Amino acid sequence: MADDDDAQFDAVDSGASKTFPMQCSALRKNGFVMLKGRPCKIVDMSTSKTGKHGHAKVHLVGVDIFTQKKYEDICPSTHNMDVPHVKREEYQLTDVSDDGFVTLMGDDGEIREDLRVPDGELGGSLRSEFDGGKDLLLTVLTACGEECVIAMKNNTGLDKGGG
Repeated sequence: MADDDDAQFDAVDSGASKTFPMQCSALRKNGFVMLKGRPCKIVDMSTSKTGKHGHAKVHLVGVDIFTQKKYEDICPSTHNMDVPHVKREEYQLTDVSDDGFVTLMGDDGEIREDLRVPDGELGGSLRSEFDGGKDLLLTVLTACGEECVIAMKNNTGLDKGGG
């Protein structure tokens, strides 16, 4: 019995699995689901009536939370679909490098420099607001081993992103 006190356990993140199963009929619009192997936000869903011999089918339309690409799938309402563990965190922007990376500081004072400036309009306004001396908070979305900046807001609280 004394040996039990010396047991070693590996530390594992609470999201050790990248997804969890959920019955298709329990999914909701604006929720998350894996479509074609990608983490997506559900933008539209409809359920067809049961056929003579079959199940009700759920037609899902989702947008990839990282690439904004649209995906569709049809699944029997009683089957399980994978739902990604999605984590949303806010960081204070401390610097934007010349090679396109942002330097972020978390609430705990931890610094990270591994995320790129987002493409498109968000990235452009992020650079111009930062160059203008604004104090910005960036929202970082994490799912399935991927991370990206999806929104920004002034530290005063005015939202400047989508997602």
